[in-house]
Amino acid sequence: MTPRSVARFACLAGAFTALTMSTSPALAASSIAYVGTYTGPNSAGIHAWRFDSETGVATPIGLVATSKNPTFLAIHPDHHHLYAANETDTWNGKPGGFVTAYRIEFPSGRLVEMGQQSTVGNGPCHLNVDATGHALIAVNYGGGSLASFPIHADGSLGEHATFIQHQGSSVDPSRQKEPHAHSVNLSPDNRFALVCDLGLDQVLSYALDPVTARLTTPPASIAHLPPGSGPRHLAFSPDGAWAFVNGEMLSTVSSFRFNAARGELTRLGTVSTLPGDIAPEKAHASSTAEIRVHPSGRFVYVSNRGHDSIAIFRHDGKGGLERTGNVSTGGHTPRNFNFDPSGHFVWAENQGSDSILIFAVDAKTGDLKPTGQTLKVGQPVCVRFVTEK
Repeated sequence: MTPRSVARFACLAGAFTALTMSTSPALAASSIAYVGTYTGPNSAGIHAWRFDSETGVATPIGLVATSKNPTFLAIHPDHHHLYAANETDTWNGKPGGFVTAYRIEFPSGRLVEMGQQSTVGNGPCHLNVDATGHALIAVNYGGGSLASFPIHADGSLGEHATFIQHQGSSVDPSRQKEPHAHSVNLSPDNRFALVCDLGLDQVLSYALDPVTARLTTPPASIAHLPPGSGPRHLAFSPDGAWAFVNGEMLSTVSSFRFNAARGELTRLGTVSTLPGDIAPEKAHASSTAEIRVHPSGRFVYVSNRGHDSIAIFRHDGKGGLERTGNVSTGGHTPRNFNFDPSGHFVWAENQGSDSILIFAVDAKTGDLKPTGQTLKVGQPVCVRFVTEK
């Protein structure tokens, strides 16, 4: 990036920062953004940028780890280790995908591989680390299953401590004739792992023992979504009282009340993530991908593939959502998107156009304003930020 470009982006970011409220999180001036990808002609693994939340400028670090389809990433609470779900059907010649552990080198941001473990099921597509840093949980879309792994003191992974195979189906014979576990999130108190299963139209809540990295079966509770929804991802409100789940197949978002004592979700309502005037054929061709709650808790965001937008919702603080608009992601097939550590910017990954668009967040209205900075990388899927220490 030229000095002139840096000055331009700094000016834009300064203008957008004026939109933020005093209730926004304190600025983390410098962080490293790690981007997982589907590997191919334009990507060989995990890429990284250094991001300045005061200027809004991203500076490329480059390819930091070579790996096959490291699509979704998770960061250890110590911010010194990173884990990738390698979305494959085989590992070391055996059926099943795998997860890879990395040590983060500072100040370069390069990743040093620390080993791999099989997820037993095929097509691992999402993973998360518990709050203690002792357990990693990964879900397999193709296998309709999940596995938990102990994390050793040095950040490496042990063999799976628990493997759970989902059973069942739902109403859509083309997408839901079998289970498809799609994401896992830890409850705010770290006692439960909540797994969205697209094939079952369910969110299953499993009790977690972080000391042993084991999940307890049967599930502590099961929440049901409207038939054919295809629950994909889940996000909690900052106070942990509410959870939101995007339905991939019907382009919806459902609100839930969360009972922390029982790990139980109670559905309150479901709304569309698409404009009301969208043509039926375009609505049918659209599907949601990611869901995020702003750190303030006031806004919920969902990405729409096909419509190629992020839907913006105002949260009333009681689980209710009102859609306030949709903003174009400036590319095709938006997958994951994420807030930077300051909460002032959003990075949106456009898998279909090999690009990442950076937005500034208006903390008063929740609107997303393009900063004018677009990053290029092959088939980006997920971005995770590490605060430099």
